[in-house]
Amino acid sequence: MFQQTFKNIDDILHKDAGCGSELDYVEQTSWVLFLKYLDDLEKDKATAAELTGKIYTPIIAPEYQWNTWASPKDDEGKLDHHKALTGDDLEDFVNIQLFPYFKKYKQSAESADTIEYKIGEIFSELKNRIQSGYNLREIINRIDELRFRTHAEKHEMSHLYEDKIKNMGNAGRNGGEYYTPRPLIKTIIKVVAPEIGQTVYDGAVGSAGFLCEAFDYLMKSRKLTTTDITTLQKKTFYGKEKKSLAYIIGTMNLILHGVEAPNIVHTNTLAENLADIQEKDRYDVILANPPFGGKERAEVQQNFPIKTGETASLFLQHFIKILKAGGKAGVVIKNTFLSNTDNASVSLRKVLLENCNLHTVLDLPAGTFTGAGVKTVVLFFEKGSATRKVWFYQLNLDRNLGKTNSLNEKDLADFVALQKTKADSENSWSIDVKLLDQNTFDLSAKNPNKKEEAALRKPAEILEEIKALDEESADILHSILELI
Repeated sequence: MFQQTFKNIDDILHKDAGCGSELDYVEQTSWVLFLKYLDDLEKDKATAAELTGKIYTPIIAPEYQWNTWASPKDDEGKLDHHKALTGDDLEDFVNIQLFPYFKKYKQSAESADTIEYKIGEIFSELKNRIQSGYNLREIINRIDELRFRTHAEKHEMSHLYEDKIKNMGNAGRNGGEYYTPRPLIKTIIKVVAPEIGQTVYDGAVGSAGFLCEAFDYLMKSRKLTTTDITTLQKKTFYGKEKKSLAYIIGTMNLILHGVEAPNIVHTNTLAENLADIQEKDRYDVILANPPFGGKERAEVQQNFPIKTGETASLFLQHFIKILKAGGKAGVVIKNTFLSNTDNASVSLRKVLLENCNLHTVLDLPAGTFTGAGVKTVVLFFEKGSATRKVWFYQLNLDRNLGKTNSLNEKDLADFVALQKTKADSENSWSIDVKLLDQNTFDLSAKNPNKKEEAALRKPAEILEEIKALDEESADILHSILELI
């Protein structure tokens, strides 16, 4: 039901002059979906209050509740076409009244850790881009059919919302910017193994995939008490995000997964001076896939002891600094970090090895991130003691990864099993840090255990070589003819 509804909405948005890409489709579907979700959430809270003999006061004023403006019903429970706004009337109501009303929540909320404040933030950042009030009416009618009352319904909806974010990532220039493959995130969380009571942080939160999956992992980790649930809701998950759309999508993604007031801040993480980070600012667990390939300005680089324009290297310095002593991290980074010879990379590897125990490196195949051709690794480290030995695992698959053939959890099962004991295998090995070149600290993932097989070349490569040999033969023949 959810899947077909999302497809129908995309078809409607495709016809609308205000929406030109998958990014617009996700953004515009999101705010309507969010308001319907809030309506069902309010109904759940009213029912729960009634069962305990309490009275629930709705967050939203009557004239802005879903059943008033979006989907007024007649006596038979069907859409009341006399009361339901459409066309220019609906467009004007949404732009002139609805959005400004929700925007004010940011000022009127009691504190930043409330759902009211998050509603205000979301509608301060978003704009209605749907230009046709008739298209908007169609979308509202489709979303009104959805229900988010049971756990199964919420789970299905959040799963499909993730799919939309994935498509949005694929539509962008860099698929990894918005979307990290969920099997990889789940695997990283299994290895890092956060516990209830610990704080979990992502300084490059994107669509909040790491925090959503960590929430699901901890919700299933044991039988939860009321205190545990409050801790998970308010004192566990923290994030920062620079880009407006990613910030909104990440916040809504967490709310749709069940975290009512996510502690995500809309800010440039790298604008924070490392020298200003104090003990109270630190976190127990860091899970992140920071953007790579970006170039930060000179004034941003001044916030870091190791100066570099490479965004991912600045984020890694931030993560090392903001992690508590004894804290654990799983961070995705370009595999060139392991071997780059520039001064910043060498210095950063030295800092990481001296200040943290880099116990595991997962070397991922090309194509892990759809739309991003770079190869990546995952660094698993704990802060507080120097690295003595690094265990490497090279994920070698018998297929090429891509849009229609993506990474799955089964692919990573061998890694998860071996990582517990850090055993050697055809795909895994350990290196002693004392044996590293002490000038470069080169950590290249060169597997000494893999049996070399004669690789079958692709037809294109063979044809290219034949062409080169033909050209070389022609040159030789030409030279001989000239001599004659």
